[in-house]
Amino acid sequence: MSSPAQVPDLDRFDQAILRALSGEGRMTMTDLARKIGLTKTPTQARVKRLEEMGVIAGYRAVLSPIRMGLAHVAFVEVRLSDTREAALQAFNRAVRAVPEIEECHMMASSFDYLLKVRTGDIQDYRRILGERISTLPHVASTSTFVAMEAVKEAGL
Repeated sequence: MSSPAQVPDLDRFDQAILRALSGEGRMTMTDLARKIGLTKTPTQARVKRLEEMGVIAGYRAVLSPIRMGLAHVAFVEVRLSDTREAALQAFNRAVRAVPEIEECHMMASSFDYLLKVRTGDIQDYRRILGERISTLPHVASTSTFVAMEAVKEAGL
């Protein structure tokens, strides 16, 4: 397996495989081979190689948050009171334990982290903010931005 910094050389067939599988991960190998213009055996070998290289990191079901009653999306800027490595690691560990936090990104900005939080409604969000997010290690302040509409979302 290559190091994370190494970008593998992907030819047009590899790229076609990735596009096809990212749109429909349950596609049969026969259908995938037909779609990219190769026979089944070399297609299987390429998929296996892409998996082993870590380019294909896994397969999953794409769930509909709205159909699951999780239509409310808020983005939260978080400022920490301490940004030394131990504090950052403590915050990172604690964030991973909050299921409503869908994404967490450390930022090079006037704030330290940006969270994507998904809940059922504004009342649920308010509770999560007060009981979970504000009590995460080293949180000094937060600012919330509520999404009105998802124009483009990964996986959906």
